[in-house]
Amino acid sequence: MSDEIILLDFWSSPFAMRVRIALAEKGIEYEAREEDLSNKSSLLLKMNPVHKQIPVLIHKGRPVCESLIIVQYIDEVWSHKSPLLPSHPYHRANARFWADFVDKKIYPTGKLVWGATGEVQEAAKKELIESMKVLEGELGDKPYFGCESFGFTDVALIPFYTWFYSLETCGDFSIIANCPNLVAWAKRCMQRESVSKSLPDQYKVYCFLMELKKKFEAK
Repeated sequence: MSDEIILLDFWSSPFAMRVRIALAEKGIEYEAREEDLSNKSSLLLKMNPVHKQIPVLIHKGRPVCESLIIVQYIDEVWSHKSPLLPSHPYHRANARFWADFVDKKIYPTGKLVWGATGEVQEAAKKELIESMKVLEGELGDKPYFGCESFGFTDVALIPFYTWFYSLETCGDFSIIANCPNLVAWAKRCMQRESVSKSLPDQYKVYCFLMELKKKFEAK
């Protein structure tokens, strides 16, 4: 089936990581095509003409865009193995809520912690810690956000573990001191082959983000 499934990818994107994890959880073979985001391919522009962004999953020639939508699509099409969304409508809605929380709270504030300075960075750091504490409260003493099984909210959040070193270094704070259970959850997720093989090294991500920051500051 690898010839039927193509992922337009970029190695450091937490959103692309979500799709790689979901595909790995399902045991799906696919062709990964690394995009140069400064010189986007004609295929990417054709398959995602609205946002022109990765990730894009191309299945039998048809594109599916936006990471959380792609993960849901993967879960529905290959429903026979490793379900990511709960079967009960309420629990399914709850998983989508927390995945949306990650996109609205963790991504934008985290980006300011590693990318900004001064008061903007300090305010973002405080907001990020509070958001992480909210997530830790939702996790509680469960092994995963989906209770006993690794699921949709876990897939949405775990890619940002690759940012932890960058956030702590740039923001001068300790995530484990503020959210020990969340860090324990992340390390538990990293024991899964689908996660460990889909996430790049934190130090490599830090170097990439610092280069990106320099480019922004030079403009």
